[in-house]
Amino acid sequence: MRSYCLIPNVKINMKSILLLSSLAFSALAVAFFIPKSQFRTPIHQSPINQSPIHQSPINQSPINQSPNQPIELGQVHWLRDLDTGRAESQKSGKPILLLFQEVPGCSNCTRYGNTTLSHPLIVEAIETYFVPVCIFNNKGGKDAEALRIFGEPAWNNPVVRIVRADNQDIVLRMPNFNSSLQLVNGMRRALDLTGTTAPRYLELLEEELSAREVGLETATFSMHCFWTGEGTFGAIPGVIETEPGFQDGKEVVKVQFNPAVTSRANLEKQTQPKNISSCNKNDGFRSDREPKYYLAQTDYRFIPMTSLQACLANSLVGRRQSPDELFSPRQLELLGKVAANPKKEWKNMIGRKDLAIAWVEGNM
Repeated sequence: MRSYCLIPNVKINMKSILLLSSLAFSALAVAFFIPKSQFRTPIHQSPINQSPIHQSPINQSPINQSPNQPIELGQVHWLRDLDTGRAESQKSGKPILLLFQEVPGCSNCTRYGNTTLSHPLIVEAIETYFVPVCIFNNKGGKDAEALRIFGEPAWNNPVVRIVRADNQDIVLRMPNFNSSLQLVNGMRRALDLTGTTAPRYLELLEEELSAREVGLETATFSMHCFWTGEGTFGAIPGVIETEPGFQDGKEVVKVQFNPAVTSRANLEKQTQPKNISSCNKNDGFRSDREPKYYLAQTDYRFIPMTSLQACLANSLVGRRQSPDELFSPRQLELLGKVAANPKKEWKNMIGRKDLAIAWVEGNM
């Protein structure tokens, strides 16, 4: 029988074997008696437990949410009593925005809270122009009475209604919880019908959401400088998103546009005088590391914004014009904080699509 020596030039005798056995038994005993929690990787170090809201909105609570705020309600500060909401509506003249929501609720309810009701611009519009009131559709008491008044079913998916202080609907009931567009469109129409001018940021959000529901089309254009090219396309109506990069050895801009508003042919016609030409294909595109170049040279780069806001703002800054009219008061308030604290390491928000998370990070 062949013998094996694990350590060269070292003879193994009975004493060595006994010593090794003793050490092995001690290690086993330590492993057995130490609690399992001692061996677990801390949650904050494990990427498995770091699913951001925008990747899995159904079971994730928005960052920085109030500990007493159910996930189904998003980031809006709601009143919980219809009579209180009616009194506030009569006092302020604002319409009531009623959310009928199941709390705790199903995946549709939590998703609506994590997406639509956590979008910072939607939250701001609700809290600024309406009296937000939430009715739990799976509770008794005053909640059940409110359901009876409006004829709403119990244990239902999220429904939004915008009403006057006398409970009369201003716009049609909004039961579509799969999209933010219906709510944004309803808010904008309710403001029009009550004689209130809708803010520019809400109009732009409605325009972008509408375009994405229609389905954006993509075209790629080459030019001598994609920074100026991106600024040019950002000012054209119907363009929702632009991205500079390289394709076939040329500087190009990939443009996503609303086909209901403009077309590839129209984009070609408007930009040809600037020596911009359409590419035959969209394949092989490689992004540049400095998108929205003009915007990136200013403090606006620290403000979370939608794709359409970024396109228009970048174009305006490139023409030495102020883009402030595109933004909400809270976005401009954050811009003021940036200007007042130039030494703070603010995060660059250009290109961020997860606006709910970006907004929390930008305000930290």
